[in-house]
Amino acid sequence: MKYSLFRQTGLAASLSLLTATAALAQNAGTQWTKDGYGYLEVRRDSVVQLDIRQPGQTRTLLSKRQLTPAGQTAPLGVRRVALSDDGRLILLNTNTKKVWRYDTRGDYWVYDTGSKQLTQLGKGRPESSLMFAKFSPDGSKVAYVSGHNLYVENLTDHAITQLTSDGTDKLINGTFDWVYEEELDCRDGFRWSPDGQRIAYWQLDANKTRNYLMLNTTDALYPFTVPVEYPVVGEDPSRCRVGVVAASGGATKWMDVPGDAVQHYIPRMEWAGANELIIQQLNRRQNESKLMLCTAATGAVKPIYTETDKAWVTAKDEPVGWDWLQDGKSFVWASEKDGWRHLYQIDRAGKEKLLTPGNYDVVSVERIDEAGKTIYFLASPTNATQRYLYKVPLKGGKAERVTPAALSGTNGYEISPNGKVALHRYASASSYPVSDVVDLPTHKRLSGGEMPEQAKKLKLPKPEFFQVKTVDGVTLDGWMVKPTNFDPAKKYPIVFMVYGEPASQTVTDNFGTGFNRLYQGSMADDGYIYASLENRGAPAPRGREFRKAIYHNIGALNIRDQAMGATEVLKNKWVDTSRVAVWGWSGGGSSTLSLMFQYPKIYKTGISIAAVDNQLNYDNIYQERYMGLLPEDKHYFVDNSPLAHAKNLRGNLLLIHGTGDDNVHYNNAEQMINELVKNGKTFQLMAYPNRTHGISEGEGTSRHLAATYTKFLKENCPPGGR
Repeated sequence: MKYSLFRQTGLAASLSLLTATAALAQNAGTQWTKDGYGYLEVRRDSVVQLDIRQPGQTRTLLSKRQLTPAGQTAPLGVRRVALSDDGRLILLNTNTKKVWRYDTRGDYWVYDTGSKQLTQLGKGRPESSLMFAKFSPDGSKVAYVSGHNLYVENLTDHAITQLTSDGTDKLINGTFDWVYEEELDCRDGFRWSPDGQRIAYWQLDANKTRNYLMLNTTDALYPFTVPVEYPVVGEDPSRCRVGVVAASGGATKWMDVPGDAVQHYIPRMEWAGANELIIQQLNRRQNESKLMLCTAATGAVKPIYTETDKAWVTAKDEPVGWDWLQDGKSFVWASEKDGWRHLYQIDRAGKEKLLTPGNYDVVSVERIDEAGKTIYFLASPTNATQRYLYKVPLKGGKAERVTPAALSGTNGYEISPNGKVALHRYASASSYPVSDVVDLPTHKRLSGGEMPEQAKKLKLPKPEFFQVKTVDGVTLDGWMVKPTNFDPAKKYPIVFMVYGEPASQTVTDNFGTGFNRLYQGSMADDGYIYASLENRGAPAPRGREFRKAIYHNIGALNIRDQAMGATEVLKNKWVDTSRVAVWGWSGGGSSTLSLMFQYPKIYKTGISIAAVDNQLNYDNIYQERYMGLLPEDKHYFVDNSPLAHAKNLRGNLLLIHGTGDDNVHYNNAEQMINELVKNGKTFQLMAYPNRTHGISEGEGTSRHLAATYTKFLKENCPPGGR
C-alpha cells in the first residue's frame, strides 16, 4: 500500500522517468554477459552490448533490421532482453501490458545469432498473454505462463508442450493472485530445475476468494462491473501449494507441506539442488517463518529452520532470496532475530552462523562473491536516510564501507556476476542522479559520472535534514525546505508530507526529496515551509524495535509520533501555527485523516488521497501482518481506523479518490463520506472516475489533480510570510 507517483513536466518528469527505470530494474535486472564484464542495453531500434573494459564502445547485437519480423516494416518494441547461457540466443519481451502494477504480460520472441532467425514464441496463444518466459539451463527450451497455465516450447522445432490444463482466472498456475502480488511481491511463479528436466511452480486456488466488484460507469452506455479477487481482512487467502512437473509433460507431484494450505502462505520457493526444493512458509498471522527442504520426486518435506517474532516476520522485502553457496551445503539468509536485520549462513541441518555482527541493519544484499570470498550489501549504520555499499568476508566479520566518504547520500549498485565491477548510481537530496562504472572493491571510477544535460537546467529544492526528540523520548528524522529568501523574523505556513506506514520511507537523502509532485509552481518561492517526519514503523534501517513498534498500532503510534514531532517543529518562532497543513497518498492519506481527526489543534488543513478509511476494508495479507487476526484483534482495526475518529474533524479537508482503484477501493471514501455527513462535518471531495490507485489515467488527469491540490491548499493554508 504505497503512495504513487505521477507524470508531470520538469523535475516531476525526471522523477517519473527514474521511477519507471527502477520498476524496469525490479522486473528484469541488468542482463550481464557470462564473463561479468558486459551487459545488454535496450535502445530505441536496437539491442547493444557494452563492455565495461572498453568505455564508450558498443557492439550491436540486434539491429533495426534484425528486430523487424518477416513481412513487417517496423522493428519490435523491445521492453526486456535475456541471453541464453551460451550467449547464442536472445529472448525478447515485447508488446507488454500491465497486470496491476507492472507490465508482466506480453509477447516473446527469440533471435538466434547463429541462424539469424527471429521467431515468435507461443504461436496460437492470445496476443500479449505470455508471462515470465525464461530459457532452460541448456538454452534448448523456453517455459512461460499463458492463461494461468504453464507451457514449454522446444526451440529446435518450436513444438509446444502444455504442462497444466486446469488454469482459470481462479485456479492460477505459475503466477499469483492480486494479494500475493501486491503484498508479498510474488509474480513469477515457476522455476526451472538445475538440469532443465523439471519445473517447480506455485498453484493458487482463489475459487473461494470473493470478487470485489468495481463499477465502471463511463466506458459503456450501461455500467458494468470489474471483478478483482480481493480477500479483505478476516477473509481466507487463496489455497497455496507447490508442485513439480516434468518439462516433457505429465502429472504434477505436489509437495507435502504440513499445515492448512489456506491458513499459510508460501512467499518463497527455489531449487536447492538437482532433486530438492527449499520453500518458506508463513503462518496466517505472519509471525512464524519455517524453511523447509522438499524432495522433488516424492514430495517429502523436512523443516530445517524456524523463526518467530512477537510482531511479524518480514518476507516481502527480504534482502536475500536463496543465495546458496557453491558447495550446495549452506545458504545465506536474513533475520531480525537479534534486534537488527543481519545475514546468517544456514546449513541443511538448520545450523546458523552470524555473518554481519553489529548494531546496524543490512538493507539489501548486492552480491555474494565466492571467488573473492566477500559479501557486498547496502547499509547505513549512522544515518537512516542514506545508503552505502559495505562488504564483509564470506566467513563473516566486521563490516567495511566500500562507498567513498565523499558520496554522501543514496548509493545503488548492480554488481556484475564476477564481483569485480559494478554499475553505480549516486544521488542526494541536493544533486541529480549520476551513473558510473566502478571497480570493486576499490570503487575506482572506470567510466561515466557525467551529469546529464537536463540536470543542469533543473532547480532543485534545498531540504535541510534534522532530528527532533518528542515528549515520548522518541527521536525522529526529518527534512524541511524553507521558503526562498527566508526571513526568520516572519511567520510562514508549514505543509507536512506524511506516509506513516511500514511500506515506505519519506525521509531519505535522495533525488526528489523536498519536491512536491502535486504542487503547481514552487512551494519555496510561494512562501511555504515543506517538511516530512519519519515515525516509528517506517522501514528505516534503525533496528527491529523502531520498525515493529507499530504492531497493533497503525493509526495510533505512528500518528502520535507524527503529531508530537510536529509539535517540536512548531516551536520554531518562524512557523505560523495557525497555518499548518498535512497531506499524503494511500497509507499517507490514511495518516492525514488520522492526524486531522486526532490532533485537530495542530493540523488545520488536510488533503487525503486514496486513503484506507476503514482498516477492515483493506486486503488480508497487508493489514493482518501489522494489526493481527479477527476476531480476537478486531478492536485494533476498528479503534485505529480514521473512520472511528471522523466526528472530531474541525479543519479544512479535501478527500481525493479514484473510483477504479483496485488497491484501496472507492468504498473507503464512501464510508468516510457517510460518517462525515452523519456527524455534520463539511468537507470537499474530488472523485476521479475509473482512475486507479495512481490517479494518472485519462487525458489531463495529472494536471487536474495538481491544480485541485494546489487551489485547495492555497485557499485554506495561504502561502507567504507574515
